Amino acid sequence: MSKTRRMSHIFASDGKSITLALDGFYFSTKTAGIDDTIAQLPKMIENGLDAVIVTYGMAKTYENALTQVGMIVRADMSTGIFDSNVPDTAGLITVEDALKLGADGVIAMTFPGAANEAASHQVARELAREADKWDMTLICETLPYGYTVTNKASNQPDVIAAGARLGTELGADIIKTRFSGESGDARIIRNAQRPVLALGGPKANHILDYFRFVEHCMDAGAKGVAVGRNVTENENPAGVVAGLNVIIHGNGSAEEAYEAFQS
Repeated sequence: MSKTRRMSHIFASDGKSITLALDGFYFSTKTAGIDDTIAQLPKMIENGLDAVIVTYGMAKTYENALTQVGMIVRADMSTGIFDSNVPDTAGLITVEDALKLGADGVIAMTFPGAANEAASHQVARELAREADKWDMTLICETLPYGYTVTNKASNQPDVIAAGARLGTELGADIIKTRFSGESGDARIIRNAQRPVLALGGPKANHILDYFRFVEHCMDAGAKGVAVGRNVTENENPAGVVAGLNVIIHGNGSAEEAYEAFQS
């Protein structure tokens, strides 16, 4: 199977993607809602969901539930599962492991500017080499200075843009990264030279605030989102996906997305 064919399982025919991140078990004990959300996948797919990011174990446990959606398998995990700041990561699975699961892609983090950046880049580079060998899609999740926003620079568009380009230079086919919410976020897209999925963003107090953030990311040039807790921790996960579908695949506004969410 070619990378083009695998990419078509992650992105819809318009070149955009609503990707649901369900891989929190590799990084935190704060995983409420993930298992319950999987039970709603059929409705979410109906509402526009394109792909999911899962752990190796989830791909096996929920094999039947994942047959109708693009599947990306997380290839790295936190070295400190009880530290929600994710102090470091380590490579976990190979591209061949993901192929045996029927995956359409693999994903790993890199931490440009952090003390552990060299190790994270090495994991991504080795995956890129394997991914090219097997025509597997590789997503680099490029997070300047660490997993969370740790300092002012880590959330600045020019810094995020530099990190995104580094992921491309390491061999990524897709970049997943944070957006600052500022007008300068368009630099991230220009610099990446690859399709960019906006990291889910901070947990919103109101879903309309999240939809406004997503609208901003799409206006900046993102090709979609890779979102976790803003879906899994919402009381209406399928409604959130319906709202995202309005913005991402329908080119609608945040207010229109909110109407879809409510209905």
